[in-house]
Amino acid sequence: MTTQLEAAIERFPIAGHFTIARGSRTEAVVVRVRLSRDGQSGSGECVPYPRYGETPEATLAAIEALAPDIAGGLTRQQLQQRLPPGAARNALDCAFWDLEARLAGTTVAALAGITLPARIETAFTISLGTPEAMAAATARAAHLPLLKIKLGAPGDATRLAAVRAAAPQTRLIVDANEGWLGEDLPLLLEACREAGVELVEQPLPAHADAALQDLKSPVPICADESVHALAGLDALVGRYAAVNIKLDKTGGLTEALAVANRAQQLGLDIMVGCMVSTSLSMLPARLLAGHARWIDLDGPLLLAEDRPGGLVYADGLIDPAGAPLWGG
Repeated sequence: MTTQLEAAIERFPIAGHFTIARGSRTEAVVVRVRLSRDGQSGSGECVPYPRYGETPEATLAAIEALAPDIAGGLTRQQLQQRLPPGAARNALDCAFWDLEARLAGTTVAALAGITLPARIETAFTISLGTPEAMAAATARAAHLPLLKIKLGAPGDATRLAAVRAAAPQTRLIVDANEGWLGEDLPLLLEACREAGVELVEQPLPAHADAALQDLKSPVPICADESVHALAGLDALVGRYAAVNIKLDKTGGLTEALAVANRAQQLGLDIMVGCMVSTSLSMLPARLLAGHARWIDLDGPLLLAEDRPGGLVYADGLIDPAGAPLWGG
């Protein structure tokens, strides 16, 4: 029996709005893929990202163009050469994993030889806003174990101080989304140190991160936009202490696992991250939890409503039990 492909663009309203240094959004736009064979179906989801030159329409077209090849027997391993790292390959790769597990009567974790940690703690994101608005949002989330603070605009030191005052005991990481200038970096990194921030994600634009080479930073710095997949990973050494692995950048779970292994060989700490999306994106990324020092898989918590059968979150923890939505 041949493998059949279905794909569609879907939209999920965000609870309120989501703001980073590059702008605000009120909905998550994803592309969902379903692969079916022998009475079983596997699903995947991706988030096309304008920062990387992706659109939902072009991503959907790239996926649908492979329908004849998939019907003709294209495998997950062959997919890695047919599409480059990015959103389109991610949705297909994860759908292949899901289908393979269901056809084998097992789970993706078992298929990949992965044992999930008993405790999976995720960051919760505080959107960029005024110091007052961010402090109020932080106060509401201060009971959670780890907060990710979006910065990347003038006045960030003030924002950070307001956030820390609103949650004196909570662990903090910061994401500047390429929004800082090189000349401001020493001051802002020192402000992070004073606030007890554990990690600063992508402070400078990817094209300007040579300024980080051999920098004696008081806070570890993590690459996000500066690296996507295995290509370019080795070049992070000396500039970054950690790397944020996102399946929409690596082009799926297959390469993400390879990136995690290589990052560890290079002595880089790992964050597992996500775009704003549903549990269908989080479930494959969750399989990297055992590699990661920081986990940022709060996408569904930022939506007005998740997909049915998704992950269960409680007080900043992800239930390690499986979810029927993905993974077998």
